[in-house]
Amino acid sequence: MTKTHSYTDAGQAFPIYITVVAGLLFLALAYLAVGQAAVNRNGAQTAADAAALAAAMNTRDQLADQWVQDVLDPTKWQEIFDGNVAVTDSCWRADQLGAQNDANVQCSEPDPLRYVVDARTNKTVGDSVVPGTENVRSTAHATAVIESLCTFTLSGDDSVLPELICRDRNWKLDPGDLTDLPGPQDLFDVHLAD
Repeated sequence: MTKTHSYTDAGQAFPIYITVVAGLLFLALAYLAVGQAAVNRNGAQTAADAAALAAAMNTRDQLADQWVQDVLDPTKWQEIFDGNVAVTDSCWRADQLGAQNDANVQCSEPDPLRYVVDARTNKTVGDSVVPGTENVRSTAHATAVIESLCTFTLSGDDSVLPELICRDRNWKLDPGDLTDLPGPQDLFDVHLAD
């Protein structure tokens, strides 16, 4: 009597299953690497945005202080609103905010009412399944702009201050009572340009 062997396909599915699971695991690790990179990139962008805004807001505050000093001389107002007065460089504020966000920043002031910041994270993307990412640092760029919110028209009468027309309010200034003056946020807007 001869024995016959019966062959089945039951054992052939296991290698396919292992291959599919390994592929899915690799895909999950690749997505994790992309996520790590995105988090690092967002940190760089946050640092750049915060640094640029901090520098611009510091300059805005200086311009507002200068306007308060010269409030009785409206012939100087337009120069202040155009940023054409001496203020101290505010890039030190950008450096502070960059450090608080764990990044190095390069700040520049291409014109008196604009700050440009490039940030680079101190932390790397980290180890992942993507080779070469362990030493990569994310970079980002931000520009903050200061815009005047007010206009005025000079009159021929030096005893009367011009009405200051701002976005949210009109200010009728009385030279004899200067207790209610607009604040920096009333005079200037600070926002990101890109």
